[in-house]
Amino acid sequence: MTKRSLWLLLVLVTLLVLFFLSLATNKKVPEIAVNSITGEAIKLYQVKNNFTIINFWATDCPGCIKEMPGLTNVYNQLKGQGLQIIAVSMSYDPPNQVLNFTQKNKIPFPVVLDVDGQIARSFGDIRLTPTSILIDKNGKIIDKVIGELDFNKLNALLKKHLNS
Repeated sequence: MTKRSLWLLLVLVTLLVLFFLSLATNKKVPEIAVNSITGEAIKLYQVKNNFTIINFWATDCPGCIKEMPGLTNVYNQLKGQGLQIIAVSMSYDPPNQVLNFTQKNKIPFPVVLDVDGQIARSFGDIRLTPTSILIDKNGKIIDKVIGELDFNKLNALLKKHLNS
């Protein structure tokens, strides 16, 4: 191969990588209206929010249970600055367990039952918990975190987005 061919191949591979990265992030949030377990009608993304976290979780998931107090703390500290958190329980999670968990742990943000799996499917067929979808004020998905959130990274990201 000549230098020119190698150069063109490198440029092509780089463009393909950038293209697929752009598909993975900066997607718009699916417009889905849902009801929380308290009966509140909400949309998964609302223009009034400066930042939204959609957290897919289950009551039998140790990582989910471990990160829930951190999500509660972040929400309580930053909800006045336009942070919204919506916890979406997985379709296999029994509704009575979700309700008991949220009441026992005094979850302050909306909790939604994904009884038919439609919400998980609309975000790329989420199956692993916890999974958090991070959404900026323009409704663009800026990250998908599979596994427990790193609250140091999350707080830095929120500081950037809530103060801009």
